[in-house]
Amino acid sequence: MKKNKKIKGLTIQFIPYTEIEMLKSGERIKKLLDIVLSGKIIILQGRLKSEEEARLIEDTMAMVGHIKDFKGIELAVINPNQEKLSMMSQVKHGLARALGAQDSITIMGPASIVREIKRDPKKIEILMNK
Repeated sequence: MKKNKKIKGLTIQFIPYTEIEMLKSGERIKKLLDIVLSGKIIILQGRLKSEEEARLIEDTMAMVGHIKDFKGIELAVINPNQEKLSMMSQVKHGLARALGAQDSITIMGPASIVREIKRDPKKIEILMNK
């Protein structure tokens, strides 16, 4: 008789920035951490403020060793390459950002699943743990 093996899939969750923009900073971090702690990889439209990114990393480091099998998070922010745009396109992008448009993408996931996130101008590689 064969034992049933439970096959566990990988979940990638897209979060539009509008879903977290009205949350307070602490609530925003908690929401993202809860998703990562559930074993999902997040693709977030936009990026967190630099203070929020620092707090997210601090909070995850405090959790390592206190939550079973939690080894931290891997995080990468991808921004469009503004230097290659024409002057007019740079002005348009600057105006759109000032009006609240999010042109960055943040990718994060649990370090137990995501070993490394590599990025270059033409591709993103997410290296997974076995």
